Amino acid sequence: MAAWHDFYPCTCIAVDAQGYGGNNDRRQSEIQHDLPRLLDRAARGAGLDREQWQVQLKGDEQLAVRPVDGKEPRLVDDYVRHLVAELRKYNAQRVPEARLRLRTVIHQGLVELADNGFAGTAVVATARLLNADPLYEALAANPGADLVLLLSDDVFRSTVVGSHTTLAPEDFTRVNVRVKEYEATAWLWVPTAGAPAAGTRGLGAAEGDSPVDSFPAGPEEARPGPAAVSAADRPGISNEYRAEQVAVTNVVGHVDARGAVFGFGSAGG
Repeated sequence: MAAWHDFYPCTCIAVDAQGYGGNNDRRQSEIQHDLPRLLDRAARGAGLDREQWQVQLKGDEQLAVRPVDGKEPRLVDDYVRHLVAELRKYNAQRVPEARLRLRTVIHQGLVELADNGFAGTAVVATARLLNADPLYEALAANPGADLVLLLSDDVFRSTVVGSHTTLAPEDFTRVNVRVKEYEATAWLWVPTAGAPAAGTRGLGAAEGDSPVDSFPAGPEEARPGPAAVSAADRPGISNEYRAEQVAVTNVVGHVDARGAVFGFGSAGG
């Protein structure tokens, strides 16, 4: 497990199970058993090792802290998407009343490993963001969502606006957070039911990219897609992205694929 001395630049990742207190004893015990395993599987899927994180256990809530190391875009993008996928599989086997739904926050700042947990205003800010009204309201307004994400303004600008993730600024909604003495701007994202688990992304921005000072007005503004390839060059294959045609195949158990060739495409575009 990673350790450091004094205050050190860190990323704080906090999750909290919605409606935990309204469950009976056995369901609360089940959530405490299942939540860490879901988080671990999501991290492995994103190529991250949660055993290297400092984790503070709080029953239905977890606060994890890890030193800043350049993998922050993978946390915001891949880790969150894999967690959405894990929750979707988990909840598919349960009645609606037993679904596990998470409020999730990512923030960054100076953190110290103190004698009784973590010290630093970044940790306090993370706790305030996790209890922000916009997160509760987003879960209530989107009953089909298993997770809602809130990024601090600093994380949003350094990862999403910096074009280090597959997410775009217009995917988020700007919200004002006021909890106790804390007040700040944050950015809310509600992953759609069809959001796929992303693969590992490159972390570097293209040379010559400039910071974004203003964001597109809304999702209706089309984002440029990949350059088209003519039918003569790629017969029977279209490069047009169609979200409704995305398919995910889950294989359980061992598969002997020695000598096999896998292809992906659609003859109909």
